[in-house]
Amino acid sequence: MPKAATTSAGRTALRRNQACLSCRKRKLKCDAARPHCGTCVKQWQALISVPPPVGYAHPTEPQCSYDPVEGLPMAPDVDPMDRIRKLEEQISQLRSQLHEARNFTPQDASPTQRILQSHQQVPGMPSTSSPSIRSPLDNSPNGNGILMPPIAIDMSSANSHGSPEAQLRGSTGSPEALHINTSASDPLMMEMLFSGWDPDLPAPDVLNHYIDVFFRCDPCASRLLHKPYFLASMLLHPKDPNFPHSAVLHAICASASRWASHDIVTSPDGTRRDRFAEFHISKTRGYIDKTMASGQDIFPVMQACVIMSWFFYQEGRWVEVWIFAGFQTRVAVPLRLNYPGTFSAAQGGNSPGAYLAPPKDSKELESRRRTWWMTIMFDRIVSVGGWLHGVDERDIGTEFPLRGVDFEQNADISGNPQDLATKDVFIRHPPAYTDSFLLFLKAVMLFGRVTDYNTRTNLRAKPTKMQNPFQNPEFAALDQLVCQDFPQKLPAGFKHLGLSDTGGLDTDLFMVHVVPHAAAITLHNPYLNFSDSGSVSTSRCVNATRSILAAYYSLSETSLDITRLHPFVTICWYLAAVVQIQLCKYFIEINDSARESTVWGEINILRFAMLQYGSRSPIGTRQEKLLQGLMTEIVRMTSQMHPLEMGVPLYPFSHSGIFPIPKYNSNDTTGAPLPDSINYDEQSSSPRSLGALANSPPIAGMAVPMPPPSVSPQLSGDALGWRAQMSASHANRRPTGHPQTSRMVYPHQ
Repeated sequence: MPKAATTSAGRTALRRNQACLSCRKRKLKCDAARPHCGTCVKQWQALISVPPPVGYAHPTEPQCSYDPVEGLPMAPDVDPMDRIRKLEEQISQLRSQLHEARNFTPQDASPTQRILQSHQQVPGMPSTSSPSIRSPLDNSPNGNGILMPPIAIDMSSANSHGSPEAQLRGSTGSPEALHINTSASDPLMMEMLFSGWDPDLPAPDVLNHYIDVFFRCDPCASRLLHKPYFLASMLLHPKDPNFPHSAVLHAICASASRWASHDIVTSPDGTRRDRFAEFHISKTRGYIDKTMASGQDIFPVMQACVIMSWFFYQEGRWVEVWIFAGFQTRVAVPLRLNYPGTFSAAQGGNSPGAYLAPPKDSKELESRRRTWWMTIMFDRIVSVGGWLHGVDERDIGTEFPLRGVDFEQNADISGNPQDLATKDVFIRHPPAYTDSFLLFLKAVMLFGRVTDYNTRTNLRAKPTKMQNPFQNPEFAALDQLVCQDFPQKLPAGFKHLGLSDTGGLDTDLFMVHVVPHAAAITLHNPYLNFSDSGSVSTSRCVNATRSILAAYYSLSETSLDITRLHPFVTICWYLAAVVQIQLCKYFIEINDSARESTVWGEINILRFAMLQYGSRSPIGTRQEKLLQGLMTEIVRMTSQMHPLEMGVPLYPFSHSGIFPIPKYNSNDTTGAPLPDSINYDEQSSSPRSLGALANSPPIAGMAVPMPPPSVSPQLSGDALGWRAQMSASHANRRPTGHPQTSRMVYPHQ
């Protein structure tokens, strides 16, 4: 029986080349369905029904494509010839730019300069050539710089929507968009890329703004760079070997973000994260990792590491602080920075152990010195809790740096004749080699000696309050140096707190008068015994705490921004508060509620100072939280109604607190037998009697307020009265004409 004839009714015959490319290649029937024919769909479904092998992924759709439809353009609304013409023009432009970059000569204007000239100046964005941002202390006698008043460094306008930085950010403000959101056809961006500009850095004008903020505001790492040379090198071609290393520029951006960025998120525990800073931190870490593997560009990368370490310290990021502290000290030793002249001549330039060649000139020599000393200062400051130092003092042979003014002016003078091995280095200060930073450096190194003594003492036997530490000659010599010799032998021009007649504050000099008191507390706190009226250690700690409070009171009476002090000041406040907590516990135990309330006010004032500093640097918030842990016991024991609010100002610069401290009769001689002020005989190391020295004058240069002669030696009646006494004490040493409201002055500009 013959088969029935097949009919094609319902199936349309395909024209030539109408089937899909896949079916034509495999010679299969195709229904030419769009977007995918039935044959390709069935094969794709059969394929995905079976799990793919390891490392293989099935296609997301059938692999079915067709010949282009005749007569349609290659792209919607685009003329192919016009597209080709635009591409040829862009290729020609890129070729000319590449040819110009390759034939660059130093006499030509750099691409950075042309980009700076092409950008319009944004209102509120400081110009690097504007005289308005220059420091008023550029011509000061001691060469230290001044930071502008708080209102002058408000960076809100710099990050406005019209600023170059805002134009380079996405809608979320993420720094990752700095080099992504800009169109690749932008001639300025293309010129930056072909000129060798790091695409991860901000635009040149924005970067120059951050550099200016860094030098004006940073109280730590900015002093290791030669500012005039650094600013001049920013005008070089990005491929010039003297152009600043990208690791240093990324580190500067991260550090300056503390004053110029508003993209900050703070967690309840005080941890602060700035997305702009985190982006540049990650880039700096990348250069550090690369250098650790190859040793390439090791010195500029180490400078970037120093900048980052101080940034982490101010942020209170302790894990990273310790990692960077150990890394820096271990890197600096193979570089021979701990040798005189920052180079070991015995090793020779070709020795495998000498990674750096001898310094080429005095500027490079001084840069190495300052990089080394900023590393050592960082190592000492982060070790005050009793940790071992990364480099022992006996292994440091590098001479002290020059004065800041001599370094910036590149003065042709011989190196500093002093180093740590110099006799009487902490009490002799040659005028030609002394400024506030060098005194601050010596104070920190003196603190380091106290840390060394305590650490090595605790390794053998833990000290007790009942023992007399002065029986140890090493302790007696250290006490003499910390509590008397160093403060008394300060040069005459440096015996004030740093408040100048122009209304500014030299923060390094301020720290010079605070750090020795913190060192005295650290040295004597293990032997603190309030029950013993003849305890010298108790007297030392109480007087040191008063001096730290007096310095803060003098500063808080002005409108100066304390958040721009050196971050180590928060540790000094913390140590003073620890003594006050122990004193408060003693008053609670003897049921002296009047003086207990006074001490509560002083504790809260120090807490308020830490929290105020923590508004910009989380290290203040972290130290205050650590202090709260120590206060748990006295908060539970006290009978005061509002112990944590007593003495706290209602608002900044306020002289009244939330809860006033009750006053009592200052002529009342009853109370705890606390020593008020003890000095030593010049011919004897033993203390004189408390009665003979109850009203002795304070040590020269110390801000220790004393009660009037008619008042018995005891703590003052209330915090406000004590504050007035301290103000009067400092008014006698303050230069004439000093205004109460003034700008903030900072060293090293």
